[in-house]
Amino acid sequence: MTEFPALAGGLAVIHFAKIGSTNAEALTRAASGAPEQWIVADRQISGRGRRGRQWISEPGNLYSTLLLYDPAPPAQSPQICFVAALALHDAACDCLPSLDAERLRLKWPNDLLLDGKKLAGILVEGALAGDNQAVVVGMGTNCAHHPEGTPYPVTDFKAEGFALTPPQLFSRLAERMMDRLAQWQKGRAFAETRRSWLARAQDLGFEIEVKLPERAIKGRFEEIDGEGALVLALPGGHREFIRAGDVFPATSR
Repeated sequence: MTEFPALAGGLAVIHFAKIGSTNAEALTRAASGAPEQWIVADRQISGRGRRGRQWISEPGNLYSTLLLYDPAPPAQSPQICFVAALALHDAACDCLPSLDAERLRLKWPNDLLLDGKKLAGILVEGALAGDNQAVVVGMGTNCAHHPEGTPYPVTDFKAEGFALTPPQLFSRLAERMMDRLAQWQKGRAFAETRRSWLARAQDLGFEIEVKLPERAIKGRFEEIDGEGALVLALPGGHREFIRAGDVFPATSR
């Protein structure tokens, strides 16, 4: 079993050698009144990504979920995906000082990329837990493995020549998550989080394609607005605000 700390970022760390899903476990614990904590696992057998997609969960990668209660008012809680993405970026840079930080970018709304290839994904879920809103922030990071045959480029740290173990990355991630949560101030200071995120954004200023359930739309990635929506500049000076969708580059660089 991989060695993880018992405490990280001031919160307890619950470690499983194998689990169905760290997010599902966190939600179950929230329903029973468990305190805020981290859930980490060496392997997931029912890992999932956004929109119910399967998340391949090979041993050697980091599978971690943070359980929080009322991290922000409900309208602002989804912004925590930007907080988590920044924390992951910070942690990777801390652990790998030889890695040029410019190679690590953030793809809206919640992926970490290395040279344009997906390195980590974030899944935020919520549920009522008594009088509180439980929010779980799942982060899966490819340290030593990555899936094949995906519709977008994917990689892992080992494949890119960097040695980074899940416990090493997690220890920094837990600390950096607390730093970024403090910066966010329960949504009151999203403007600062937004600035930090945009400084690391993939494809900002370039044409992208956003695939929505009912259609696909192309435009220039202009910014994210004060609530975290992607702002797409369209021909004729029009703008479209995207709340959820899958982003792909539309032009070669």
